Amino acid sequence: MNIWLEWGIPIIEWFQSWGEGWLLPMRIFTFLGDEEFIMLVLPALLWCYDVSIGFRLGLALLISNGINWVIKMAFGWPRPYWVSDKVQAFKAETSFGIPSGHAQNAVVLWGRLAAGIKRLPITIICIILLLFISFSRLYLAVHFPTSVLLGWFLGILLLYIFVAADKPIDSWLKKQSFRLKMSLAFILPLTILFLGLLVMTINVDRPVPQEWIDMAQSAIPDADPINPNTPEGIISGTGSLLGFCTGYLLLTQWDRFNAAGAISKRIGRYIVGVCGVVIIFFGLRMIFPQDETLLAYSLRFIRYAAVGFWVSYLGPRTFVALKLA
Repeated sequence: MNIWLEWGIPIIEWFQSWGEGWLLPMRIFTFLGDEEFIMLVLPALLWCYDVSIGFRLGLALLISNGINWVIKMAFGWPRPYWVSDKVQAFKAETSFGIPSGHAQNAVVLWGRLAAGIKRLPITIICIILLLFISFSRLYLAVHFPTSVLLGWFLGILLLYIFVAADKPIDSWLKKQSFRLKMSLAFILPLTILFLGLLVMTINVDRPVPQEWIDMAQSAIPDADPINPNTPEGIISGTGSLLGFCTGYLLLTQWDRFNAAGAISKRIGRYIVGVCGVVIIFFGLRMIFPQDETLLAYSLRFIRYAAVGFWVSYLGPRTFVALKLA
């Protein structure tokens, strides 16, 4: 085993020595970093609290997620239960393990939220959440401490950039034409996608060791076989980013949606919005092919872009049409 990873096995064993009574809480904490939580809960900020904060949070998270995937693919390092029988696998993961996306994105997400709201109780809650989300990955044996530490480092670096560059970039963008801003909304996700596919192409001849596949399968027999070399992650993330950014620009151009209002209307917005997300995401998934072909990957990009576009534009337009905003 890699010396940079092996030292963390006793730490994972220590976390798991807490007992299986911690299994449910740790699964809940790790869910706070899963795609399903992000897709179903975070849009509420844009729809029901503050459009600007919601967009900034979503933008930071999607960029962080894309960068994390690129670095994961560059390293190509395993997860604990793929290489060690000293730990118990409590969750199946199929992508490479370093850096931890949950740890990195938790710093970016909850740190950006704290920076946007600027209230001490919210800041304390955000710090607690990002710590326990990260610790849950160790307890579940899906990350080494090295992965979490690198995830924290990258998350802090990205958070600093997002916060420091927020006002200068916002001020610059206000002076630019709508056409240029829309061009940037396409260039940003497509650049991240290009980098991801480039790194994947460079490492195309790097095989996944058969012992990783066998050990992961024996640890969780009912799980799908690990497939860390698939481009699904970068396609999903950059598709969402493109739809989210272009939708937000159209929303600000339209300038008729306000996230304020009565609680009943905010709840109504959230219900309608989530229904839209579910219909688009799962409806198109039932229609589009799910195999490993160029057509299937292209349609996957479109499906995730449609979800992002609904969250940042079509959803708010629908709320106004239904007199919920």
